[in-house]
Amino acid sequence: MRIAYYAPLKSPDHAVASGDRELARGLLQALRIAGHDVTLASRLRSFDAHGDAVRQARLGRIGSRIAQRLVARWRGDDCPELWFTYHVHHKAPDFLGPPVSRALGIPYVIAEASIAPRQRTGPWAEGYAHACAAIRAADCVIFPNPADVAAVRDARPAGAASAMLAPFIDVARFVGHAPRAPDRRSPALRLITVAMMREGAKLASYRALAAALARLVDIPWTLSIVGDGPARASVAAAFAALRDRVSLVGMRCAADLASLLAASDLFAWPAIDEAFGIAFLEAQACGVPVVGADTPGVASVVAAGRTGLLPPHGDIDAFAAALRSLMLDMALRHRMRISAVEYVRERHDLPAAAAHLDAILRDVVRHRFADSEITR
Repeated sequence: MRIAYYAPLKSPDHAVASGDRELARGLLQALRIAGHDVTLASRLRSFDAHGDAVRQARLGRIGSRIAQRLVARWRGDDCPELWFTYHVHHKAPDFLGPPVSRALGIPYVIAEASIAPRQRTGPWAEGYAHACAAIRAADCVIFPNPADVAAVRDARPAGAASAMLAPFIDVARFVGHAPRAPDRRSPALRLITVAMMREGAKLASYRALAAALARLVDIPWTLSIVGDGPARASVAAAFAALRDRVSLVGMRCAADLASLLAASDLFAWPAIDEAFGIAFLEAQACGVPVVGADTPGVASVVAAGRTGLLPPHGDIDAFAAALRSLMLDMALRHRMRISAVEYVRERHDLPAAAAHLDAILRDVVRHRFADSEITR
């Protein structure tokens, strides 16, 4: 199937790494593994970080012009058979998919969509309106994050198609980084976290992690922080009192990250307002037990009690207690190491995701053409 692919928040070839970019790349790879001919339709980034109505209107006008050009280009034999957009919300609406798919008469599919009703009249009102219109127009909405399901389904017509797709990674990237045996000679537990350094929820999570670790100074540990970004100085300040134990190692390539993860004892991330967190999957693929947060998204990528612990979201004391319990229980950490690898391979690997995604899209096309025959 010829598929036009678009990611309005961040293109899969965007220069800045993030979990969102990784899933955008993963979906693109999954579609190609499933045998589809996928074209990146546009690199237009509709993201508006600050709620600037003027910027939102300008992006809408640019999007309209790009959509017109795409329609003109694709009126022919090379017309895509389906439009696929990854991640639509009020800060990153889809200005392209709805008009192009409507003009070409092809199905329109969204993977990951979220609706925040409080933004209806806020500074992102224009982006919210466009995002909601796109979500309502989609032939199918695919949910990687169960937290989004209720609000999105409420905004769509009764009986509108939707499907769940578990977040996934290419586990093959981590081959050769199997869980190591417990090292009883190691003087300090090796903790690791992986996240971009940005203001907002990311910085809040870093600060929560620092606060939790400050409660655990009676236990020997070190922390490696993999990531970078504009809030690096603020992250460093959050860990200033623990600086002898904490290393900011910056960004790392996939192979280096896998090696760092596999050499670690625990992955720790409070996941404040996190959708789900690809880094949790990467850590588990390397056999690293995780401590996260009990939210629908994180719980969808961590088997609580089997591959890690999920204390209540935003509870620093509970997060510290969960870390302490795993730090002090070597046998449990080792059992979780083995289970983590098995869990990710069984539930969150790329080949299974590709097959599931292919089945969803073929069902969408089948229903679209069946409906067309009925209305003739």
